[in-house]
Amino acid sequence: MTSIFKMIFGLLLRSVLALMGLVFLLSLLAAGLLLLVFWGLRALWARLTGRPVQPLAFTILRRAQWQRFYRPGTTQPQQGADVIDVESRRVDGPASDRLGR
Repeated sequence: MTSIFKMIFGLLLRSVLALMGLVFLLSLLAAGLLLLVFWGLRALWARLTGRPVQPLAFTILRRAQWQRFYRPGTTQPQQGADVIDVESRRVDGPASDRLGR
């Protein structure tokens, strides 16, 4: 009795998954067909107006995506901030302790 339920459930699960895959495939085909129709209308309009037919190209600018989140130089320096000049010197040996004494 349980093997019949397992077989029916397995068949039902397979058919639902196959139907979901078919719907996904058809949606991808519809999107591709819509894109093809769009490009065809664009190419036809270019031919009618005497312009060269441009290929449909998508560009991805990684720099622009990064700059959306990180924009260097957007922080304004504080007015009246103290600037300290430091003269560097060479240290030959290790210091006796962490403070240099």
